[in-house]
Amino acid sequence: MKEFNVNDLVWIRMPKEYQITEKSVEFRTDPGTDLWQRTYYGFQHDNAPVLQMKTQEKYFTFTVKAEFDCKGLFEQCGIVIYLDSDNWVKASFEYESEQIGKLGSVVTNNGYSDWASTDVSADIDMLYYRLSRRESDYLIETSEDGIHFKQMRIFHLNKGAEEISFGIYACSPLDTSFVAKFNEMKLTDCIWE
Repeated sequence: MKEFNVNDLVWIRMPKEYQITEKSVEFRTDPGTDLWQRTYYGFQHDNAPVLQMKTQEKYFTFTVKAEFDCKGLFEQCGIVIYLDSDNWVKASFEYESEQIGKLGSVVTNNGYSDWASTDVSADIDMLYYRLSRRESDYLIETSEDGIHFKQMRIFHLNKGAEEISFGIYACSPLDTSFVAKFNEMKLTDCIWE
């Protein structure tokens, strides 16, 4: 298994402000950025900053620690698999109110997004995300301590059987902005049995 190297990351839509070091990525979200395709709302948003790497590995696990101070409605920070505008996945914390946040995931196959979420405390400002791949099937888990992970979602990507791109994202759909920090990024053999 190839080790994680921050130099392998490539921007799909670069934010105006960012800093990348050997151990971390930090960027400020631009207002009016989001990812969503068609379902229910009818709108299409495909302008969130995404930083990711490509792989042909069929079995791997990617783990990252995300720190964020979301205070604007719908602000979100997490991980992503972005293949093209009609085929992608995002999993993130999303700010809803001073009391409630959403821990949610969106799977978009062939141009239609779904959304699965659960209510969590709005006080959350740090999460570990873990993405595991088994060919075209995927598992996303989250953790508040980086040790004890809970399943968030298992899903299939219709175009996810060959080379994929995966990484991190954050966005601010309305007229707000925040700083997202990502570190402790690692790539290992697949731990999803």
